Amino acid sequence: MEEHRDAISSKIEEFEEELSTTKYNKRTQHHVGLVKAKIARLREEQEKRAGKSGAKIGFAVKKTGDASVAILGFPSVGKSTLINKLTNVESKVGSYDFTTLDCIPGMMFYNNARIQLLDMPGIIEGASQSKGRGREALSLIRNCDLILILIDKITQLAIIKNELRNANFRINSRKPDVIIKPTGKGGIRVLSTVKLTRIDKKTIEEILKEYRITNAEVVIRENIDIDGFVDVLAKNICYVAAIVAFNKIDLLNRAEIENIKKNIPGAILISADANLNLEELREKIFQKLKLIRIYLKKISKEADMNEPVIMKDGSTIKNVCEKLHREFLNKFKYARVWGESAKFPGQVHQLSHALKDKDIVEIHLS
Repeated sequence: MEEHRDAISSKIEEFEEELSTTKYNKRTQHHVGLVKAKIARLREEQEKRAGKSGAKIGFAVKKTGDASVAILGFPSVGKSTLINKLTNVESKVGSYDFTTLDCIPGMMFYNNARIQLLDMPGIIEGASQSKGRGREALSLIRNCDLILILIDKITQLAIIKNELRNANFRINSRKPDVIIKPTGKGGIRVLSTVKLTRIDKKTIEEILKEYRITNAEVVIRENIDIDGFVDVLAKNICYVAAIVAFNKIDLLNRAEIENIKKNIPGAILISADANLNLEELREKIFQKLKLIRIYLKKISKEADMNEPVIMKDGSTIKNVCEKLHREFLNKFKYARVWGESAKFPGQVHQLSHALKDKDIVEIHLS
């Protein structure tokens, strides 16, 4: 089994080397698409075999709170110091590599939300191929709602993004709007609602054949590229939100800070040691998680503005009822809503109504 996994890894490396030396243009598009499909399929097979081998994942953490955030970065970048400042946990801190050898959870309380932060073991180059127990750590991120990429050097960001991509994570993106419906006959039929400029029918057919699909109807509703189409076929792609924080800015001069802002737009510049911009980071985490606060109101009473129910953006009255108690759904009659989602104060709504941040909800039961 181990020899076979090594053979798969070698084949993946061989194809990746081929990609790196192939200049992408119209003439090589089909070949590049086929090679990328082969790599994706081999990685999928690699994961399946790793799972069947019985190897245990070393970082099992129960998900608690309203959302969970994985703090990911190189060893000694300051993850433990940061989680100590943001939460109620004491994670071991040291100035040497690999201080954290396990995943340490802590709870951050912000805007009435309980946000679980996970201090992950340091990630190194090659983590997606199990170097430094990287694959074990990366697998835990699949259960998280957000990745906080913590760096203290500009060059670290590209390496971490590459490891995440190789581990089948797609950060700050969504699954392409493509439907592939296998058919019994008729070959490959491609229907598109937009003009495709980054992939053509021949490349689509070649990629599908690599996945042993020879008869299918393909409906494409966006101008996707080869990578996007391969991702649709892969069964192990994880789409997750991410933010970048650059730590230890108290050790940098103004020119170095300006260079970070230029090269990593949108990054939060912080110092965990010096408590710089940590409140800004908390707010960014809350916003990126897309959490909303719903205040409950008893009939003929004032709304309780101290303890909101924390929900995900887009949640409905039904979702709130489910979070409160299953009996609320069984006995639900209607709800009155005050706030941004209501056309007028106290508007009557049913279970399917989508709520907005800081809405007040009064639930009427039979």
